Amino acid sequence: MQLREKDLSVSELIYLAYGMKGLTVKYDAKLFVNDRLDIAMSVDADGIHLGQSSMPVHAARRVVGDKMLIGVSTHNLDEARTAQEEGADFITFGPIYPTPSKMKFGEPVGLEALRKVRSKILIPILGIGGIRRDNIVKVLDSGADGIALISGILGAKDVRRAAEEYVEMLPG
Repeated sequence: MQLREKDLSVSELIYLAYGMKGLTVKYDAKLFVNDRLDIAMSVDADGIHLGQSSMPVHAARRVVGDKMLIGVSTHNLDEARTAQEEGADFITFGPIYPTPSKMKFGEPVGLEALRKVRSKILIPILGIGGIRRDNIVKVLDSGADGIALISGILGAKDVRRAAEEYVEMLPG
């Protein structure tokens, strides 16, 4: 579960983070905080997720050591290589398909770009961007170790059931 709220005040964000941490503990899930290392450390999150304009991975790693996982959003092979070289534990790569939340990153990179990145990157890769039930297998078969998504769950009428269905579709 990633806490990705860019428009909240620090106090609102930390309150929400504590609530989410309680839920992730209850359901044996991991909590990642987007961009805010201070919030992640305050709530004892499992990890931090960094964007391309965030704190560099090597700087975050100096602060957290091995106490937290570090994920990085990447959109091409160069970004993926840098994330791996600086000590990221995993990357998200995309957008694979068109999706409203990733339009600012340009055209979707597609499955061939995912295959290319997979052939060069050793750390886990999560495919992101336009992931739906009907394309999960293609994304996984193209080299993704998992998926990340927003609209496939939050856009559903029954959010809980949608989340359960995605989890059921994933291997292991």
